[in-house]
Amino acid sequence: MLSPVLDPDLLRRYDRPGPRYTSYPTAPQFSTAFREDALRAAASASNGDPIPRRLSLYVHVPFCTSPCFYCGCNRIITRDTARGEAYLVRLYREIAMVAQLFDRDREAIQLHFGGGTPNFLSPAQLNDTVDALRRQFHFSDSPERDISIELDPRHIAPDEVGMLARAGFNRASLGVQDFDPDVQAAVNRVQSQEQTFRIVRACREHGFRSVNLDLIYGLPRQTPDGFARTLDAVIAERPDRLAVYGYAHLPTMFRPQRRIDPAELPDAEARLALLRLAIERLTAAGYVYIGMDHFALPDDELALAQARGSLHRNFMGYTTHADSDLVGLGVSAISHIGDSFSQNPRDLPSWQAAIDEGRLPVFRGMHLSEDDVLRAELIQQLMCRAEVPVDMLERRFAIDFRVYFADALARLRPFEGDGLVRVERDRISVTARGRLLLRNIAMCFDRYLAASPPAQDAPRYSRAI
Repeated sequence: MLSPVLDPDLLRRYDRPGPRYTSYPTAPQFSTAFREDALRAAASASNGDPIPRRLSLYVHVPFCTSPCFYCGCNRIITRDTARGEAYLVRLYREIAMVAQLFDRDREAIQLHFGGGTPNFLSPAQLNDTVDALRRQFHFSDSPERDISIELDPRHIAPDEVGMLARAGFNRASLGVQDFDPDVQAAVNRVQSQEQTFRIVRACREHGFRSVNLDLIYGLPRQTPDGFARTLDAVIAERPDRLAVYGYAHLPTMFRPQRRIDPAELPDAEARLALLRLAIERLTAAGYVYIGMDHFALPDDELALAQARGSLHRNFMGYTTHADSDLVGLGVSAISHIGDSFSQNPRDLPSWQAAIDEGRLPVFRGMHLSEDDVLRAELIQQLMCRAEVPVDMLERRFAIDFRVYFADALARLRPFEGDGLVRVERDRISVTARGRLLLRNIAMCFDRYLAASPPAQDAPRYSRAI
């Protein structure tokens, strides 16, 4: 797979808001007409597949003890740990209700805890939650089984990592963002290298298969010199995976971002310099560019899956488990069951009320049409393999690709003219110059965006760069 080539002129030209394509169609297309009965029907239909699809489980823990000003996640700020116990009481009820939808021969191959801050819960509570899931779902015994968690290293001790390992956790992702003290003060997340790396080392000591670190470029007060020091420190620690996200300043959507002074944000040129720095340092250190914002060591399972062509992308990001239905649990969680998406309420009271009434907490979703399924497969191939397999799509969906996608191909011509893609008879390939613009290329095939382009003055999506 080609490493990305950063062309500043082209990146400036194409840098506009667009989806991250963790799903297609994207969440803004979900409808409140999709309710509990629709989810039950989707699960029943998926149980009828000739070869049972495995399950990937996602548990959302919404609580954080303090706000990080850059954050756009669904979270609740509280220091009251009793709220975690009350949340788990209802979560266990939801687990029991949802598990009944699926045949017991369907193995759970993946479990991920996201947030919020999952380690707002104690190791004992996390262990109890895993046990509750094991009782209700048939967990796979495969060595490929993943049980992963997002950790805030400020709120966990090394010995507690050992408790998580004994509960079955084998992957962890830690937020870093930037180690520069000025940047940390500006975003209200003060976190030392020592705090972070002692947890990374504890994960390794206790047998975790993989550790990921998250960085962000484009934060207030960020400079190339400061970010270079962060990159050097992180590379020296040699995490298995790295995510390097571009900060999306959307204060109309995310209230905490209003605490950030826009005058302290890097301008477009500085953002490009930070991105270039990250790509150059990480690829020189031997990391493989996976796609979007992700890098991995060559022997990491993500890099191996990319080489095999089995990489997959969903609401949990890039994953190696392509042949599974995604089951979301907890407030705001999203499921992808068969040809459907469904989402739980984004506010805690609505989710709680549904559980208390004995209802599956579904507040919106959608059934995918044949066109949605086709375009979802096309965009999945683009995001994971940086190509569109024209011949495969024609055979699978019985279409004439150039007739069916005539409008999309017309939108793609400027990308071809700029050397970002190669359009051939049997495939469309993204070049090294186009790899940082996968989102933009995918947007050409997004029927919903073509019908209603995102507004530039109040975008619902982050910018591509």
